[in-house]
Amino acid sequence: MTDATPRPSNARTALMAGGIVVGMLALAFASVPLYRLFCQITGFGGTPLVADAAPGTRGERIVTVRFDANVMGGPNPLPWRFEGPRPVQVQVGEDRLIHYRATNRGAVEATGTATFNVTPLKAAPYFHKIACFCFTDQALAPGESMDMPVSFYVDPAIEKDVNLRDVTTITLSYTFHRAAPKTADASAPRN
Repeated sequence: MTDATPRPSNARTALMAGGIVVGMLALAFASVPLYRLFCQITGFGGTPLVADAAPGTRGERIVTVRFDANVMGGPNPLPWRFEGPRPVQVQVGEDRLIHYRATNRGAVEATGTATFNVTPLKAAPYFHKIACFCFTDQALAPGESMDMPVSFYVDPAIEKDVNLRDVTTITLSYTFHRAAPKTADASAPRN
């Protein structure tokens, strides 16, 4: 007696395995942008949230905000001096504008891009940036200095979070590194 159940062919099995491989590769390439989007939406991993404007209402709490400034080292470091302002005290809900300062100490123009985070990490969902230099690459000529503005506020909802009652200081940290060279746009007309 023979089994009447049909068995998948080798071609069908190979096609399914190939589909799984393609799907895994697609997930691997999409994971970084999806993770970045997740962090921007939730504040996960110390990623500050982005807002259009301060809420217009203030809470009672005063928070000290410190500003950390770093330049990434390595084999081809950005030849910049990058400095943050002195700490400020803000009332939650208050829109505050501060400036970092960058100076190109190199002999040629250098373009940098900034990565950022907030510590303690649990405060990140309550730290909102309205405007920031970190959204675009920054180019400095040799010897040039630039003041780089950041407009931010601490969400008044922080007062209601029992897990953040111990947070009296928040640190906004930026690290500049050399920007990746721009490639020609593939959709641009060719001569």
